[in-house]
Amino acid sequence: MIVSEAIKQRRSVRAYKKQAVDAGLIEKIFLQAQDSPSNCNTQPWHVVVVSGEARNNIEKSMVSDIMSGKTPTPHFTPGDQGLKDEYRKRQIACAISLYDSVDVKYEEKEKRQELMLRNWQFFGAPHAAFFSMPKTMSEINAVDMGIYLQTIMLLMTENGLASCPQGALAMYTDAVHELANIPENHAIMFGLSFGYAEEEAPINRFNVGREKLDSCVEFFE
Repeated sequence: MIVSEAIKQRRSVRAYKKQAVDAGLIEKIFLQAQDSPSNCNTQPWHVVVVSGEARNNIEKSMVSDIMSGKTPTPHFTPGDQGLKDEYRKRQIACAISLYDSVDVKYEEKEKRQELMLRNWQFFGAPHAAFFSMPKTMSEINAVDMGIYLQTIMLLMTENGLASCPQGALAMYTDAVHELANIPENHAIMFGLSFGYAEEEAPINRFNVGREKLDSCVEFFE
């Protein structure tokens, strides 16, 4: 698969088969991703990949925190805060497409909340990764983290895997710090659920589309 095909095929998948991914394939993908570029080669990322019992325990803890009404405590400001104008419109359109795909109406608050809770259940994926960087780092290092995440997602697509990047997985992280080896001076920035896609699931078949090139890119000579 060439890069352009991987970019076109990759999408955020929200329903997965129970089938686990071979540990060797997971390690190979993260090994290849080590070639991702970063500012001054700082490589700010630290990743914890959880599967099996560790994954299940973290899910139970996060869901328990949410159901008990615990206040989320993300260290880094979520990227969807304060959206206005066309950015807010795109966000709303994406949410509507998601709800429509599973026949959930906006006024059905309980169903929307159940759908939202799926974030912290990893959408049923058998694996999840938590990405952290030092708390002292800033926006330029966050760019490196995004490049690294994209590299991993494209490598997963090349290898027949599906994934979903999630800022939500940085909101209730106590269990991750307790059960996984997050460096003491690091904070989790986002997570990634991954595995094999349940291709026929309606939630995996909606398409939000993209803006036209001329609305985002200008060329000058």
